[in-house]
Amino acid sequence: MPIPTNFSTPTRVSAKERAFSQIQEWIIDGTLKPQEKLHDADLAQALGVSRTPIREALQLLNVQGFVEMFPGVGTQVTSVKKEDIAKILPPLGALQALAAEIATPIINEQTIKTLRELNSSFAQAIHRNDFYSALKFDDQYHNLIIETAQNSYISNAVSTLQAHVMRLFHHQSVILTTQSIEEHEAIIEAFEKKDPETASKMARINWTRAIDEFFTENNQPN
Repeated sequence: MPIPTNFSTPTRVSAKERAFSQIQEWIIDGTLKPQEKLHDADLAQALGVSRTPIREALQLLNVQGFVEMFPGVGTQVTSVKKEDIAKILPPLGALQALAAEIATPIINEQTIKTLRELNSSFAQAIHRNDFYSALKFDDQYHNLIIETAQNSYISNAVSTLQAHVMRLFHHQSVILTTQSIEEHEAIIEAFEKKDPETASKMARINWTRAIDEFFTENNQPN
């Protein structure tokens, strides 16, 4: 199980949180490959923590669907099922739509300005085919809306689902297109007009459209 050594570590977080965050990142970006076996001792040594926070982190990752734990046998990274995009995006789209609806009456001009700047950066990345950077800007854009909604139950659920979306992106299941630029702007305009219905509708469309694009690209029935 090869483990990187040149990674940055966040400060002021518990050993369990640090272990969870780093292992999840390695699973998302493919450093730890699907079905790869994970060893407590190796992870503990790499992260400079004891085996207890590693085990706690793996238990949480198991609950979230990133690893599978087999009592008495071991732990391994879950397989990637690209078609799961059709299971992940509908609930994520619904939560993002709800967040946009809640955010509409309370969003301020500075936040709207930041959203527009992020969408501009997203567009530039798309046009130069830098899809990794585009995904980062897209993530920041939507997270800002989630933060504005000020609902921890929504943000916690979205965090897990978005992590799975990021993993699918790294396995070429999520396709980013220029259409998202227009949808992002439509959401912003709805915020400016204090139109929660349109903001919610466009947020949902922006997320779920990727399902049809994926199955069209792969010629699979939805």
